[in-house]
Amino acid sequence: MTSMMAPPSRVPFYLSVLVAFHITIVIASNYLVQLPIDLFGFHSTWGAFSFPFIFLATDLTVRLIGKASARRVITRAMLPALVASYVVGVLFQEGGFHGWAALGDFNTFVFRIAVASFAAYALGQLLDIQVFDRIRQRSARWWLAPSVSMVFGQALDTVAFFSVAFWRSSDPFMAANWVEIATVDYVIKLVVSLLLFVPAYGVALAAIVRYMRVGPAPAAA
Repeated sequence: MTSMMAPPSRVPFYLSVLVAFHITIVIASNYLVQLPIDLFGFHSTWGAFSFPFIFLATDLTVRLIGKASARRVITRAMLPALVASYVVGVLFQEGGFHGWAALGDFNTFVFRIAVASFAAYALGQLLDIQVFDRIRQRSARWWLAPSVSMVFGQALDTVAFFSVAFWRSSDPFMAANWVEIATVDYVIKLVVSLLLFVPAYGVALAAIVRYMRVGPAPAAA
């Protein structure tokens, strides 16, 4: 695809939108990871279907406003996502609303999930940015960079999250099954990413580049 970067005047706006989007997806994924599902006899969680959105957004960020800007999105989103994930996780632990009084007691189980998400998000996204940018500069195939970066970025993200969150967890089910859940979770995220999010990346990038070339339609008189 034709090389094109966003106008510098629009970068602060894009950064703000992306930070808000990242925080929203992290919060949603931390809640959904508490909800287990069975797929073809294997244990997984609903979080496997939501988190790939972040990798799609990150790869588009690198492509349109550069690696340094993508890193700024990650650093600005990390702490708010950690705090918000803990609050939402306590209020809606195991899928039910527990009332605002639940915040009065420190919840070590939810806090551990939030910290795991913090570590996994930072490590996975930074690796994704590095791999994506390097491949993008060396290959003209638009699909290669997002595909490879998602494979490596989501692998590191998954291992970091599940090992920190559930190794010797106070939740007996997660403590006993976190390796299986992490493996199935990674496979699901990888399949969803390669079959849906990589094509979505191509469609979104083509639409954005076309918009940047033409520019917004003039306002009606």
